[in-house]
Amino acid sequence: MRWIWIDKFTEFRSRVSATAVKNVSLAEEHLHDLYPDFPIMPHSLIIEGMAQTAGILVGEASNFGEKVILAKIGRATFHRLSRAGDTLEFHAKIDQFSEQGASASGTVTCGGQLVAEIELMFSHIDQNLAGLEFPEHNFVFTEQFTELLKTYRTGRSVAL
Repeated sequence: MRWIWIDKFTEFRSRVSATAVKNVSLAEEHLHDLYPDFPIMPHSLIIEGMAQTAGILVGEASNFGEKVILAKIGRATFHRLSRAGDTLEFHAKIDQFSEQGASASGTVTCGGQLVAEIELMFSHIDQNLAGLEFPEHNFVFTEQFTELLKTYRTGRSVAL
C-alpha cells in the first residue's frame, strides 16, 4: 500500500515552488496511535507530506526523468500540533537544483498559523548510484502522485 500525505496541489510553479493541502481526518487510524485520547497528526507524517510535495516539485523539474529519493531531513521545527479537522498547507520551494539532486525548504501552516518549518535534501539516484537497481514501487512518482499534479494543471477533480 502506498501512503499519500497530500490531497491536492493548490499552486505549482515549475522549478520554483508548490503548495499542497492535506485535510486531517479523525477517520485516519494513525491519529489515534500515539495518544489514543488525544488524536494528533504525527510529526513524522507532516514531514512526509512536505517530502511528497517537495519531491514532486523536484521530480517535475527534470520531467520525472530521474528517480528522486529523500536523502536527508536537514531541519524540522514544529510550532504547534495538528489535530482532526485541520487543513495543513505544505509550502515547498526549491533552494538548489543540480544533476545530483536538490535541496528544498518550506513551511507547513494551518489557518494561517505556522505548524512547522522543514528543510530537505533529495538525491537523483540515477546520477549518484552508478547502475544499482531500485524497485520502481519505492519511488514517489507513481501514477497516483503524478495524477495529483495533472489534476492541478487541468483544473479537474479526481478521486484517489
